[in-house]
Amino acid sequence: MRNSRSAGASSPVNGKKDWDTRRKRKIADITQALSVSPVDVAALRRMAISEGGLLTDEIRCQVWPRLLNVPSSILDQEPEKVERENNKDYNQVLLDVQRSLRRFPPGMPDEQREGLQEELIDIILLVLKRNPQLHYYQGYHDIVVTFLLVLGERLATALVEKLSTHHLRDFMDPTMDNTKHILNYLMPIIERVNPEVHDFMQQAEVGTVFALSWLITWFGHVLSDFRHVVRLYDFFLACHPLMPIYFAAVIVLYREEEVLDCECDMAMVHHLLSQIPQDLPYETLISRAGDLFVQFPPSELAKEAASHESMASSTFKDFDLASTQQRPDSVLRRRRRQKQAALESAAAASASVAVAQPSAARRFVRLAMMGLTVALGAAALAVVNTALEWAPKLDLFP
Repeated sequence: MRNSRSAGASSPVNGKKDWDTRRKRKIADITQALSVSPVDVAALRRMAISEGGLLTDEIRCQVWPRLLNVPSSILDQEPEKVERENNKDYNQVLLDVQRSLRRFPPGMPDEQREGLQEELIDIILLVLKRNPQLHYYQGYHDIVVTFLLVLGERLATALVEKLSTHHLRDFMDPTMDNTKHILNYLMPIIERVNPEVHDFMQQAEVGTVFALSWLITWFGHVLSDFRHVVRLYDFFLACHPLMPIYFAAVIVLYREEEVLDCECDMAMVHHLLSQIPQDLPYETLISRAGDLFVQFPPSELAKEAASHESMASSTFKDFDLASTQQRPDSVLRRRRRQKQAALESAAAASASVAVAQPSAARRFVRLAMMGLTVALGAAALAVVNTALEWAPKLDLFP
């Protein structure tokens, strides 16, 4: 993964001309896919996944509703009023929205931003009112604000409601059980690609809490450049709902050298991984996430993800405690000491030691897997096909 940082150089002038040509061709392809009847949704998905994504917010306004099968007639509906008084979620939503200043474009006039914040509150409360089975979680507003800034209030409301009842549904349960389960896919993906990184993280007992905010906000909370956020949303909207966890895995794998150079201590590794770099090669990582989804589909990882549930549960208890105390490093260090004492006690049993080390044969097989990469076009097609196979179960795609 690290080798991708030093891609071959090309002339800036020629590179810009090539990109301008590809951009014009892509816009024409998107326009063509939108103009046919019925709309060519499969082509739109390929456009959203491939280099550059959907290019502009104007195009996203046309394509995002198609990717979620939200009819354009939704704009003809009268806006619904939202009661804020005596609303059980209002106070928490208000606090989160007030803290979301950095999610708005720098230099935006205060009056305009405050108006958008009011719209953001209304969208969230309206979706929750219409769907009482959904439960608000901190970070949900980071997703909603992205749709608001791109689409405007009315269309954003329709798309957020569809997204909340499908892609985000697991995050909006009364408990975090399903969210924990999704996070459990992270380590099996890493293990298949890079056993050394996997074993190091296991030894450090770092868990998967560092990726929680990535997952439940679709990286909106942790990326400072809005262009990168909407590019990822293009990708995620076009793919299987578990694609964000594959993208989380490729970020960790991309930082292999930093991880392995870190002290094997829970607090140190957690701190490193939770500080997501802002200069990631997003197109390379998107391509790689698509590749890994093709090579290691969720169905292949499901059993391992379920078997990791107890570890994730204990990790999330640490997260809850850290959130309360606002001292995550001290909590992680304490847990590290407790775990280390337990490991030293267990080390006396030779059978446990023998089982703990993966065989050399398994390592060679996993390392061989790293060479089984596919081109972006093939990966995009496979991801699209898998998404379309999954979609009818939820009546999500046309």
